[in-house]
Amino acid sequence: MIFFHYTVHTSLDVVEEKISAVGKSLGDQRELYLGLLYPTEDYKVYGYVTNSKVKFVIVVDSSNTSLRDNEIRSMFRKLHNSFTDVMCNPFHNPGDTIQSKAFDGIVSGMMVQTG
Repeated sequence: MIFFHYTVHTSLDVVEEKISAVGKSLGDQRELYLGLLYPTEDYKVYGYVTNSKVKFVIVVDSSNTSLRDNEIRSMFRKLHNSFTDVMCNPFHNPGDTIQSKAFDGIVSGMMVQTG
């Protein structure tokens, strides 16, 4: 588990670099999907950042060659939509732990899909 902690934190540094690079360029700033951030021998780490600077990271086993870039992009969109639903819930306090069965179901479904 420590390995994933290190891998995700390393990839967050790459997210920050990509965000600052996009801010300096004249490219399309509405692109939320950052693509492959940090490939290792065993895993591939993909990133996504929302307009409100919330960062999502998905770690996939490198041996899983069935997942294509558009499928990863779709997973991030689904995760973002579910996260937005949680944040729009009037009974959720931003900053609190997410306690939503629907959100948990989306995340669990993605874990089965990539597994």
